[in-house]
Formats: sequence, structure tokens, C-alpha cells
Amino acid sequence: MTAFPGPIDPPTRLLMGPGPISAYPSVLRAMSAPLVGQYDPFMTAAMTETQELYRGVWATGNEATLLIDGTSRAGIEAAIVSLVRPGDRVLVPVFGRFGHLLAEIAERAMAEVHTIETAWGQVFPVSVIEEAIVRVKPTLLALVQGDTSTTMNQPLDEVGAICARHGVLFYTDATASLGGNPFEADAWGLDAATAGLQKCLGGPSGSSPLTLSDRAVEVVRSRTRVEAGIREADDVSATDFVRSNYFDLGMILDYWGPRRLNHHTEATSMLYAARECARVLLIEGRDAVIERHRVAGAAMLAGVQALGLEVFGDLAHKMNNVVAVEIPAGVPGDEARRAMLEDFGIEIGTSFGPLHGRVWRIGTMGYNAREDAVLTTLAALEAVLRRFGASVPTGGGTDAAADVFRSS
Repeated sequence: MTAFPGPIDPPTRLLMGPGPISAYPSVLRAMSAPLVGQYDPFMTAAMTETQELYRGVWATGNEATLLIDGTSRAGIEAAIVSLVRPGDRVLVPVFGRFGHLLAEIAERAMAEVHTIETAWGQVFPVSVIEEAIVRVKPTLLALVQGDTSTTMNQPLDEVGAICARHGVLFYTDATASLGGNPFEADAWGLDAATAGLQKCLGGPSGSSPLTLSDRAVEVVRSRTRVEAGIREADDVSATDFVRSNYFDLGMILDYWGPRRLNHHTEATSMLYAARECARVLLIEGRDAVIERHRVAGAAMLAGVQALGLEVFGDLAHKMNNVVAVEIPAGVPGDEARRAMLEDFGIEIGTSFGPLHGRVWRIGTMGYNAREDAVLTTLAALEAVLRRFGASVPTGGGTDAAADVFRSS
């Protein structure tokens, strides 16, 4: 007789890494709601409601605000492959792992990719970005806002005006930053922005909110090649059309638009999750949620510093929602992380590239940007550090963090 596994029964974890994080309970409940057909009036109404909710999240009036079914990387790819023609110049300022990702996706879209780089732990002065734009003359600037690999938050508020001055489309990947750090799509002059649910928005990975300016929509519309047999073919050159069917934003816009032209079957449970993530954020208040992330991040920062840990990177440009700490000499980083998980049920992260094995990344995002989660994590981290021979002050981390919460 064949033995089959039992029902899925994951352990209870407190996810305090750089993402994914523990989802809001109401988001998990929303995902368990019954399925309906993709053209059921309830379904199409939920899609329309979700679009309006995310206009509030992004701080935009863009009609072209919707979801891409897939992880945050799906949103990135949809934006880049739909905006970039073969041979277009794309400028990518790289200050961490995810800048390299934007460059790779642009290369796969057959762009002529130009990068500028700065040391991990730093961000770009706006003057450096403008100088590169003048020199490269790109069609698109692709810039990460918050890169969790380094915990840095690139200022964007002046970049849009520079791009507009030089006739450059401005795209940002806000996967790790949206909802926990200031973001003003319209005021900052963004042409395209994408994110994911699994960071500050407090949901599961699997849906990518996206917004496009009218200028970006014009570019997308000029490149759409429709599915055979669905509509009459547009007059699009064979060398110009978007090379992905699934990520062709022109067709996706028609699916989310008033005509509801079939493109794919919307991921119903993920739609429910994304809708609830935005609803929860806007009910609490966008500014209030950002402030909650700021306070929780400041408390975690104070706590790890009070434990004697050295913080990586330029603190003036650290994201609210994640901190990177240097692993103390003599402490086995992976073993300590394993002890946090196995003994306390708490997950923290390592990093990539030059920071792999050098830092731990500790997040305070979404549902976990709260006092009890921060204090519990710091107490566990203190115990684990002491177990592996590090000299740390008793209660130092939790006391320092609690002081921040009390004074905020």
C-alpha cells in the first residue's frame, strides 16, 4: 500500500528576514475565500477595486495600475520587456544584487545595457545619475529603490525630473520598499513601477503590483502584437513586438481594462491577497504604515547596536524595513541562523555576493513591523550570540528597542 503525505502542515515561524515575511492574518483569510469564474461580476468588480486600491498605495492617478500574476520578478520582467525595444539603450545604476537583475533582464530583452556601479552599502548622488544619463542617452532608466541585498534606499524624488528633462523613461523596482518607505509615483515622475506583496505589503509572494504613466502606456501600446484569432492584427513590425506573450503589457492592459479581453486566467486567490494587502494598508493609512515601519526599523537598529553588533552600510540611506549587521568574529553565521530557526522559530537572512557569510539581514516588515516581533527577535538573537561565545550585554538589545518604541 502506497503511503501518501498528510495535509500540508507548516511549522509556525516568525519571518524576520529580508522577505518573505509573515503575512497579515486577514490576507491569509482572504486567500481561503471561494473561487469564482474569471468573468463573474464579483471577480471583475474585485479586479476594479484592486486597481483603485493600488492607486492609493502607489500615490498615483494612473489608470494603468494592475497586477501581474507571478512573483515580483514577473512584474520587473513585464515592465522591461514591454518598454524596451531591441537595441534601445537602458541605463542601470547598480548598488546591489537587484540592480544586476534589472541589467540582466534588459539584456535578455535585447537592449544595449549600460551600467554604473557604486560600492555596496552606498547609494548614488543624483548628480552621478544625471551625468550618466547625459553620457549614455538611454531610452529607459531602470533603478531599484530599496535593495534588500545591501539594505540601501536610493533617493528617487529628483530623478524623475531629470529623466523628463532628457526624454528618458523612468522605471523603478520597489519590491522591497513599497509600503514601508515613502513612495510618490506621480510626484516623483515615475513612468513605471513594480513591486511584490511579500515585503512591506505583508502578503505572500506571487502577485506583482504595477503602475504605468500615460507616456509608458503609449510605448507599450505601440509594441503590442495580439494573439492570433482574438483580434485583428496590429501593424507592429516583427522586430518591434514584445517577445513575451505572458508579459506583454499591452494585452494585459486589455485584460484589466473595460473590454476584459481574455489574456490569461487571473490568479483568483492571489488577487484576493493583493486586494487585502492594499486594503489593510490604506485603512491604517499610508503615512501611518510608513511611520510604523520607521519606528520598528529604528528600534531594531538600536537593539542590534546595543548588542554590540556593527551595522553595514550608510545609515543615512538605510531602508526603514531591514538592517544588515556584521556577523561577529568567531560566530558561525549559518549555524547561528539555524539555531534561531530551530530553537526559537525565528528566521533571519544572510546575503549575496560580497556580503554572503559576512552579514545577517533582519527585517521589520508588514505585519512584523511591530513591537513584540522586534523584542522577541532581539531576545532570541542575544541568546544565540551568547551560546556561540559572543560577549553581549544582558537585555541590552531589548531595552534599547523598547526605549525607541516608548519614545515614538
